[in-house]
Amino acid sequence: MWALTALLLLATLEKPILSLHPPWTTIFKGERVTLKCDGYHPLLLELRPISTLWYLGHLLLPSHKKSIEVQTPGVYRCQTRGAPVSDPIHLSVSNDWLILQVPYTPVFEGEPLVLRCRGWYDKVIYKLHYYHDGQAVRYFHSSANYTVLQARASDSGRYQCSGTMRIPVESAPMFSAKVAVTVQAARCAASTGVLPWTRPPPPPHEPQPWLLETSRFSSESPRCPDRSHRSPPSRAPLPPICSSRRAAPRLLGHLPALRQRPWNNRLEP
Repeated sequence: MWALTALLLLATLEKPILSLHPPWTTIFKGERVTLKCDGYHPLLLELRPISTLWYLGHLLLPSHKKSIEVQTPGVYRCQTRGAPVSDPIHLSVSNDWLILQVPYTPVFEGEPLVLRCRGWYDKVIYKLHYYHDGQAVRYFHSSANYTVLQARASDSGRYQCSGTMRIPVESAPMFSAKVAVTVQAARCAASTGVLPWTRPPPPPHEPQPWLLETSRFSSESPRCPDRSHRSPPSRAPLPPICSSRRAAPRLLGHLPALRQRPWNNRLEP
């Protein structure tokens, strides 16, 4: 029994979460970034610390710590004991004067998209332009991030930045390498295609069930139908809807005549 429980727990383990600090996928040569692997093993959580496996491509790295510092370009992954391998992070290293930095996390529709044009070892960039698929989309007098507050699918494409730096005098315009950005479908609609809180309306030819129920009563005393135990609504034409209290005895002929109390609007036999 214990072995079966252990197998079930192993089968339900989730991938560890690999994060990058600072959160940019391109750095200058000689710089270091920190990778952190967040994961746990429920069977060993109380026994001993969980060791972590690190991969650079298909190469197993010697460290078993939860976080490591790296400066080598490539594809990084991590794994905790018994769990699947994490999603990858692609790290690029550049020797250019300018680099365009994009976040390592996926960008979804409706979320902010932040791009950062960075000069060699944080030198100030002047006459800064951002380009999207070859077209200039934003200009800044000096270093600044380009932000799309609510990204859309049309914001996907190849981005680039250009500008000048004073080294020590102002240089000619320099360009960064182009970086591909993909804006993914919104999180709530990625799997179903519709928002989770919406409900499609009934077909035009199908009568709405609450009209079938309320048509049996006066329009001044509507009742909410009980939908818990009801067969599918009939496709027959709708009966006429009562528009006054006087029509009620005709529809409910098996009931005695109704009279109205003077002190309220309730009907009783």
